[in-house]
Amino acid sequence: MRLRCFEKFEIEDCALPRDLTGDNFKTLGHERSGTSPLVPSDAQRKTIYALSTPPGKAGVAVIRISGPDVLDVWNRMVKVTHAKQSRNFNPNPWRMYRCNVLHPDNKQVLDDGLAVYFKAPRSFTSEDVMELHIHSGQAVIAAVLNALSLLSQCRLAEPGEFTRRAFAAGSLDLTQVEGLKDLINSETESQRVVALSAMSGNLRNWLEQLRKDIISCLSLVEALIDFSEEDVEEGVHDEARTRARRIVASIETQLSNFHRGEILRSGVKLAIFGPPNAGKSSLFNVLAQREAAIVTSIPGTTRDVLELSLDIGGLPVIVADTAGLRHTEDVVEKIGIERATEKITNADVALCILPIPDVYDGRDISMPPELSSMISRNDTYFLFNKSDLLQSSSIENLEISVPSLNASGVWIVSLTTGAGISKFLKEFGHALQQRYGLLKEQQGGSEPLITHARHRVHLENARRFLEAFIDEDDVVLAAEELRYAAQDIGKITGRIDVEDVLDVIFRDFCIGK
Repeated sequence: MRLRCFEKFEIEDCALPRDLTGDNFKTLGHERSGTSPLVPSDAQRKTIYALSTPPGKAGVAVIRISGPDVLDVWNRMVKVTHAKQSRNFNPNPWRMYRCNVLHPDNKQVLDDGLAVYFKAPRSFTSEDVMELHIHSGQAVIAAVLNALSLLSQCRLAEPGEFTRRAFAAGSLDLTQVEGLKDLINSETESQRVVALSAMSGNLRNWLEQLRKDIISCLSLVEALIDFSEEDVEEGVHDEARTRARRIVASIETQLSNFHRGEILRSGVKLAIFGPPNAGKSSLFNVLAQREAAIVTSIPGTTRDVLELSLDIGGLPVIVADTAGLRHTEDVVEKIGIERATEKITNADVALCILPIPDVYDGRDISMPPELSSMISRNDTYFLFNKSDLLQSSSIENLEISVPSLNASGVWIVSLTTGAGISKFLKEFGHALQQRYGLLKEQQGGSEPLITHARHRVHLENARRFLEAFIDEDDVVLAAEELRYAAQDIGKITGRIDVEDVLDVIFRDFCIGK
């Protein structure tokens, strides 16, 4: 073989091996007769597949395939039951077919199931997509996935790759991608509502309007720059500043919601605190509906913080049972009290449990001095325990004294007899719903919510750039501030491509999504 290279490559006297000549020569990615197939790279295998339902015993498992070779996969692995199928069968899109799922080489029947074809661009990924609905036995799933792996044009999908293809095609923006991920991971009603709102484009629409408003301001400033020698209407710069102030006010309204969206997504941090033997661990067990914490009559039994994730009133709540707050010389108990104090300080909501006989003398409520700094918060709820040790008349007097606490909510219960617990759980759940705007009467406006920390960071950056624009007199520098603000808004939705952000978002998806 001789190779000469001047303006182009030229190959002379090149004898191809016998198995790569004539009818036996195939392009890369296809089989060669009489020899092993050439293995294409992942970049060449554009069609992906994965199990899209959780593994385990169930009625149905769904295997999703997406890419340019979907119809070829269909013709090699799907045989429609009770129908004459030619070699190249073209299924009607969006129609479910009863079929036999076949091995692509020996045509052995792997399962009796259903198949559906979604024609591009009307599919989740905007590509051709097919789904195989098969029985979810482990052996069945393994056989079908193994059969798909034998097709040279197919490869197993990476985590989140189906959704990433939908994003790349413009079907979803980043806020909708994050909403979809949160919807899959949602465990409570509030998480479902917030995630579905984001996935439906509620946040995206608000952000896109912000971005358009910023660009509108920029167009006014650019007019001053480009036509400074022309007759430009007076007050254009002032008009741009007025619009920018309105945008800043809209952003500040969203930023001042006390991290409501992030809390609803990740969980409300609730700290249970009070003096020793108040009933904190007993309440913790009531909420957990099991013996999650040790309960004794010995003060200082709880030495460390115990945490549990619960659904209270449709909200995800991370409940922390803390050590009793009191003065002590015990080194271990001191550490527990320090951790308790830190947990209470960082909590979103605090629930103070007080033993009635220790804090109520029949006329007035007296708080233990160790709790004074903790109960000054405006997000503290009170639970008076051990009502079974009081007469009915004393309880009535206590109820009269309760308003003097100026608390977010107060309940009187007996964790020993169960008196008042049902009422407390119902009303406390309602109070949390009201606090985080989950009541039906609070949801009329479908207000978009910031659900991720990165949203807040970019919005804060955009606000700073807009404020800098308002204060800047040089129109050239002011225009740059507006461009930076628009870019930060674009980074939230994905209009500005940031590869490391995309990797973080998609890598935590389940394989089949």
